[in-house]
Amino acid sequence: MNGLSNLMIIIGFTVIFFILIALVLFIIYMIFFDRHQKHHAILRNYPMFGRIRYLLEKLGPEMRQYWFNSDKEGKPFSRDDYEHMVKSSKYLNDVIGFGSKRDFDEEGFFVKNSMFPKLTEETKFDRAIKVKTKRYNLLKDPLFSQRVEKLEDKEPSAFLLDDADTVVIGPDTKNPFRLKGLIGMSAMSYGSLGKNAITALSKGLAQAKGSWMNTGEGGLSPYHLAGGVDIIMQIGPAMFGVRDSVGELDWNELKRKSEIPEIKAFEIKLAQGAKTRGGHIDAKKVNPEIAEIRSVVPYKSIDSPNRFHQFEDVESLCDFIGKIRDHTGIPVGIKMVIGGNDSVEELARYMKKSGMGPDFITLDGGEGGTGASYQEMTDSVGLPIKSALPILVSTLEKYGIRDRVKIIASGKLFTADRIAIALAMGADLVNIARGFMISIGCIQTMKCHSNACPVGVATTDPELQKALVIDEKKYHVTNFLVTTREGLFRISAAAGLDSPIHFRPEHICHKDDKGIVTPFEDILKEVKGRIRASE
Repeated sequence: MNGLSNLMIIIGFTVIFFILIALVLFIIYMIFFDRHQKHHAILRNYPMFGRIRYLLEKLGPEMRQYWFNSDKEGKPFSRDDYEHMVKSSKYLNDVIGFGSKRDFDEEGFFVKNSMFPKLTEETKFDRAIKVKTKRYNLLKDPLFSQRVEKLEDKEPSAFLLDDADTVVIGPDTKNPFRLKGLIGMSAMSYGSLGKNAITALSKGLAQAKGSWMNTGEGGLSPYHLAGGVDIIMQIGPAMFGVRDSVGELDWNELKRKSEIPEIKAFEIKLAQGAKTRGGHIDAKKVNPEIAEIRSVVPYKSIDSPNRFHQFEDVESLCDFIGKIRDHTGIPVGIKMVIGGNDSVEELARYMKKSGMGPDFITLDGGEGGTGASYQEMTDSVGLPIKSALPILVSTLEKYGIRDRVKIIASGKLFTADRIAIALAMGADLVNIARGFMISIGCIQTMKCHSNACPVGVATTDPELQKALVIDEKKYHVTNFLVTTREGLFRISAAAGLDSPIHFRPEHICHKDDKGIVTPFEDILKEVKGRIRASE
């Protein structure tokens, strides 16, 4: 027995000895290599410390996200923002304790509460429609072992609008688009997101009822159709999904797409908040299936034009919209970004004069997200949604055409209070993109453009996509949407309203960093004055 023990000790020391020798040889080799390489100055002078520096640089984003940033510091979404979306989607619950973490000394918008809020039974929503979903019940959350959770069936209210409050897009078209929910999924293409992600989103939105998803400019995929949810099909300058062999609009294919029951409207993409330019998708994401959907060459990078060549001014744009509407019989809208007080002046003036124009306008704020763009575009081109919305609404009102057009607002509107403020500023509906991505597992690694998303959301890599389990994540989508809708009715009741469709400018105010409160109606008067001055 002692002999065996001695043998094991000798073997152990031998193994350790050779590991140390190998480690020393490796370090010597790396020092020699780094001293003689010509790409990194710090490695030539400080080989070992340079390697440590680069290691820490790589770990930096994760260390800041999980350890060093406060709960309110992270960008694009803070830890609090992220956890709110995760908890809503996973647990069908957004209750918090102790108090707000908002910095009340900072300036911002607030919803005016009523002295006599609406009772729960006074709120006006369709109580008959329920949602069948599943949520996790957290049983234990120990520090050093896996949390214990139980998946259980739930059947909450869908919190859809009352029939009398249904929002109708394109009431004068042959097939108007009727909506009983105010929240939908913003444009996200198959290709930017993987098939599992798109499928989970489609099925989850369909389960929640009353919502819609936008295909993004990448064309209609079978995964968008997987759940049977209502769809707004986006058409970008490259005409993906409705293009012929030379990239022009294929009117026969457009008609065929319009006859698919799920497609309720078309959206012409003029610009996106995070990139007022054409879209981009890396070659490694363009697999044969995506190439077929888009009618492009597989494994070749795609850069769609930064504008349509089919029109070059407001008149030709409205003519193009009219042709698509007449050809398909369904509503047609535009997606745009506002850059200043005069951004929609020409459009509104022509709409008033001609009686033509879009059935809806999707207004994207500069804070919106993207799968791939550039720093100068995401940071400095296009106004944020709270600045852009009053300009759009005021300009349409100035020309007496506001009632003809529905406005869909987007740009980090992922909580009920943010949505309520957008509705009070004049939006009819809102789009959410990254909130839904987080509901299906996004952890904000910000690698959407690289096809290396570690949780299988923004990737077409077959192996990485396996991480995203459709039959679980679809319920997270449903839960996030239903929880947000419920919160919207809750905040409406606090403002003395029986439904969120009644939010108006008088229901919000702005507090500056000195504590001075300005009614939003006064801000709106100033915006309207500047718009009149811009003629």
